[in-house]
Amino acid sequence: MMGSESSVNLPPGFYFSPTDEELILHFLYSKASLPYHPNIIPQLHLSQHHPWELYGKSLSSGNQHYFFTEVKENRSTENGYWKEIGVTKPINNLGMKKYLVFILGEGTETNWVMEEYHISSYESRRSQNQDESWSKWVLCKVYEKNVSQEGASYSDEDIDDNGTEVSWLDEVFMSLDDDDLDQTSLPNY
Repeated sequence: MMGSESSVNLPPGFYFSPTDEELILHFLYSKASLPYHPNIIPQLHLSQHHPWELYGKSLSSGNQHYFFTEVKENRSTENGYWKEIGVTKPINNLGMKKYLVFILGEGTETNWVMEEYHISSYESRRSQNQDESWSKWVLCKVYEKNVSQEGASYSDEDIDDNGTEVSWLDEVFMSLDDDDLDQTSLPNY
């Protein structure tokens, strides 16, 4: 049975921006192994919420929404469902991350993406079978990809040529051409 569905609102200027490893080690592992764990990430029934309804129900930081749900939780909502896109990435022998996209109605793909974090069991890490989950819980990070990225591969994870993640603000600047940059003014300090 899921606990109460309450959210945590961060004060202005504070952002929740953990790495994949931190999500698994500090949050998901605690949820799975400690009976009374202090946690700021709420539990939600995935089937009861469309992705655009998560603000105020999940831990929201910017356009990213974090929550726990059960591994076998139904991924269908009243008007859509979460579909795995076939991309699973191991996370430093700690677990794995699966990518899903929200499908509306009978098959309209939306820009909503979910990264589902799983803890791998010791046996599955030894046998290199990353598909076995050790816990009944998963940690979900849901966000809406920029409309300008429509058609982009979800598996690329918005990484530039140097292997570093590109923020949405960097993407805006990269999308500007020289004429746009000439018209852009920065504040003088």
